[in-house]
Amino acid sequence: MHQLKFSERNAILATIDPVSQAAGTVTSGWMSMAEFHSMAAILQTGALGASATVDAKLQQATDSSGTGAKDITGKAITQLVKASHDNKQAIIQCHAEELDVANSFTHVRLSVTVATAASLISAVLLGTNPRYSPASDQDDTDVTQIVG
Repeated sequence: MHQLKFSERNAILATIDPVSQAAGTVTSGWMSMAEFHSMAAILQTGALGASATVDAKLQQATDSSGTGAKDITGKAITQLVKASHDNKQAIIQCHAEELDVANSFTHVRLSVTVATAASLISAVLLGTNPRYSPASDQDDTDVTQIVG
């Protein structure tokens, strides 16, 4: 029996590289759902600043430049707060049919907002369940190695 490799089923489409993010919003690029049945965003926090909060959500658009950008219903985390969310992770999952396909929404991005104080964050946006294998054919150009 053939065992599928992680890289055959999942692609790293975009990242928010590890950073001490000042209060404000940072986003990934817009990624097309054309090659995938679903996407997943993984957010990681390090030390959050004093009284800091972190919000993350998936947004949708009709093209890679963000035309008509709007939130995807139900695709936002519960706010992370300094008191209990240092060094935590959160995952947001989205299936292609959850986009506003009736109005031609085809692209997804991750948006992360840090409020009050600079905080350590990073994130990755994965394309999952590819329409054509291997998923790694769609990896971001910053992916330098796949081992295994």
